[in-house]
Amino acid sequence: MDTQRLSQTVQPLLDWFRTHARTLPWRADREPYHVWLSEIMLQQTRVEAVRGYYARFLAAAPDVFALAALPEAQLLKLWEGLGYYNRARKAQECARVIAARGGVWPDTVEGLLALPGIGPYTAGAIASICFERPAAAVDGNVLRVCARVLDDATPIDNAAHKTALTAALSACYPAGHCSDFTQALMELGATVCGPNRAPQCADCPIAALCLARAHGTASALPVKAPKRAKRAEEHTVFCLRCGDRLAVERRPDSGLLAGLWQLPNTPGLLDERQAGAFASGQGLGEVRMRSARDGRHIFTHIVWTMRCYTLECSAMPPQYRWAAPDELRTEISLPTAFRQFLEDTYLSLIHI
Repeated sequence: MDTQRLSQTVQPLLDWFRTHARTLPWRADREPYHVWLSEIMLQQTRVEAVRGYYARFLAAAPDVFALAALPEAQLLKLWEGLGYYNRARKAQECARVIAARGGVWPDTVEGLLALPGIGPYTAGAIASICFERPAAAVDGNVLRVCARVLDDATPIDNAAHKTALTAALSACYPAGHCSDFTQALMELGATVCGPNRAPQCADCPIAALCLARAHGTASALPVKAPKRAKRAEEHTVFCLRCGDRLAVERRPDSGLLAGLWQLPNTPGLLDERQAGAFASGQGLGEVRMRSARDGRHIFTHIVWTMRCYTLECSAMPPQYRWAAPDELRTEISLPTAFRQFLEDTYLSLIHI
């Protein structure tokens, strides 16, 4: 690992960051709760989408004590649409540990790693941004920047490579400017040396140090190991309406989307006749089929192909919870995989 070349990026990045840093709400201070919350939300989610979630979450849970005491239904509702719901549950578990410590966060990577749900990246981000520790926070943006600076074709999803890069970068951290250096690396990867497009080398403060630019390989980097094919599943989903009530049910307490609410569904793609036969056995009274539409949702390791039938029912059998609009608005979190099938008229009724 070319630590010397990495160390030469420090001052140009710091100078650039001071004039080009975006104004983001979680950068208003160095409160660990704010940095931690933003980093959890930003995993797999765009910055612009997180802004609204972050503001709503802080309004409901302004500190770790409030988050520790938040009812789970409200927690999951606040998280609705961000996905990876286990992150929210782990966040509350972590908040309860910090609350038990009187609200005091560990100020070292080792101490932060001992907390529920915090891995090396988040520990490095909190330690460097909040406590000025020389601890690199290596995410996809930083891996991309370093792969190009070093012209390194090692697959960035190689765990040993990521560990080595974290150590090499940490050794370069400038005393008294650890917070800015961590954020400068993130910022460069997010705005200039970005993913899925040609790097904007003309705007890059470290272009002169970039070996990939010199060798003409920047667009081919970073390299990722071939991904395993995602498992494919098919489901038929039912959007059952009785007046303004919507049928929902709980998913199992383990596995994918554990313990969350869902629209009733069954394995396989049923045609209209088969769907009608399924519905007739559910005690829904007189049923009128309103519409059918197909959808798809991609999870980390699974792809769901779905067909949804929207049915108007005259009875509300007890095997389902028949949720009123205000319950869907304030209490029941419906994952995006199912929420995509709610008609626009109903979405406007419940304001989600």
